[in-house]
Amino acid sequence: MRFILTFSMVSMAVLMASCSPNATSSPSSDALPAATVENADAFKQPVVYAEDGLALKGADPVAYFTDSAYVQGDAAYSHEWNGATWHFASAENRDLFAGEPEKYAPQYGGYCAWAVSQGNTAAVDPEAWEIVDGKLYLNYNQKVKDRWAADIPGNIEKAEQNWPRVLNN
Repeated sequence: MRFILTFSMVSMAVLMASCSPNATSSPSSDALPAATVENADAFKQPVVYAEDGLALKGADPVAYFTDSAYVQGDAAYSHEWNGATWHFASAENRDLFAGEPEKYAPQYGGYCAWAVSQGNTAAVDPEAWEIVDGKLYLNYNQKVKDRWAADIPGNIEKAEQNWPRVLNN
C-alpha cells in the first residue's frame, strides 16, 4: 500500500511539473516548421492550395469577412503571398489582405478543413465556406462542409493536430 501511495505521489508531482508554465520540453523529432513559403521545402505539398498558382480558385478571401459572401476576385487586383497569387474584388480588399494576410487567409493553407481533420489534404470549392471564431474554413464541396459542420469544434481540434504534418502525405 505504501508503494502505491508513494508511486501515486511521485506521478502526481511529475504531472504537475510538466503542466507548469515554467516547464520546458524538447520538441519531438518529427516536429515540423510552420507552413510558410519560407519553409516550403520541408513539405511534399505546397503550403497553400492553389490551382495553377492561383489561391482559392480566384475568390476574394477578404470578401468572406466584409461581404459575408463568396465573391470572385479580379486579376487586376492581385497579390503574391505564401507562394500563391491571390485575387481580390477591389484594391481596398487587396490592401487589407496585404496588410494582414493571416487574418484573411483560409486555415490550413486553403486545403479542405474536413480532409485535414481526417489527416489528408483535398481541393476546395470556394463556395463551401464558413467563418468560425474569425477564421475562414473551406471544404471540398457543400456535402463535405455539412459533414464537417456536424462537429466543428471537434473537427477543428483534429485538424489543428494534423496541420501542417498532412502536407507530407
